[in-house]
Amino acid sequence: MTNNVTDNISNDLPAIYRAEKLQQNAAQYGFDWVESSDIVKKIEEELYEVIDVLHDKSKLSEELGDLIFSCINLARYNHIDTELALQNANNKFVKRFNYIEDTLRKNGKSLKKATLEEMDELWDEAK
Repeated sequence: MTNNVTDNISNDLPAIYRAEKLQQNAAQYGFDWVESSDIVKKIEEELYEVIDVLHDKSKLSEELGDLIFSCINLARYNHIDTELALQNANNKFVKRFNYIEDTLRKNGKSLKKATLEEMDELWDEAK
């Protein structure tokens, strides 16, 4: 039985880490991007594929996976810790969403009764 170079990357890893490891492994054999801008072009291509299948939910998961994989590739290429980057994005979301909720509460309104437009305006304020 022939071993492939990706065989040593465990399926049990969290998906983000496995994607990084797969990409790192392939890069060791020259299968890597030349410039960050090339990866951005790939991300744009994958985004358009997501847009094309928005009407077809059976294909959306696959295309979103490809987009996420490409974004992870850009982070890996630029030595960005994807876990930390996503954690920071989560924290930023929480801070902004809490601002929306707290501001609405101060104004005697609940999230359930607020319109999307009101929440968007508060989101922009929180930025």
